[in-house]
Amino acid sequence: MNYLIAVLPDRMQAEAAYCALEKEGLPMKQVSILGRGYKTADEFGLIDPNQQAKKQAKLMAIWLIPFGFVAGVTFSLMTELKTFAWAGEIGDHLIGGVLGAIAGGMGSVFVGGAGGMAFGSGDALPYRNRLNAGKFLIAVKGTDDLTGKAANILQQFEPENIQGYTET
Repeated sequence: MNYLIAVLPDRMQAEAAYCALEKEGLPMKQVSILGRGYKTADEFGLIDPNQQAKKQAKLMAIWLIPFGFVAGVTFSLMTELKTFAWAGEIGDHLIGGVLGAIAGGMGSVFVGGAGGMAFGSGDALPYRNRLNAGKFLIAVKGTDDLTGKAANILQQFEPENIQGYTET
């Protein structure tokens, strides 16, 4: 399945482009307008970068927190520092493990969350930003021929950006 997304500056141009696509006989169930008063980014299915960041942070936490605990206990055993001597020998090592687990959790939030935010959204974030700025998107979903025909029609409206995507 292929997608074509065109960014138009205002509602009037978006509606004119939609009408031109309809006039040329494109199946309108495969054409969407995104923007104020029409579909939202979530309704269309653009990935929310915040959700991707949370998902990535949780995924990293699954292995970083236990790894941090083991690393904390190992460090405490190897160095024999007795940092928390008041807790006894076993308590000292367990507190070291808990501190290591906390460090692993922080790593999953900072590294996993930032990575999910930066790399997990693809082109969805720029499109969301354009929608937030009051612009409109025309999205066409279909075969190569359909998206090619739509691209030719949409070019006459001089969109700010027009981009095709192939779903893998």
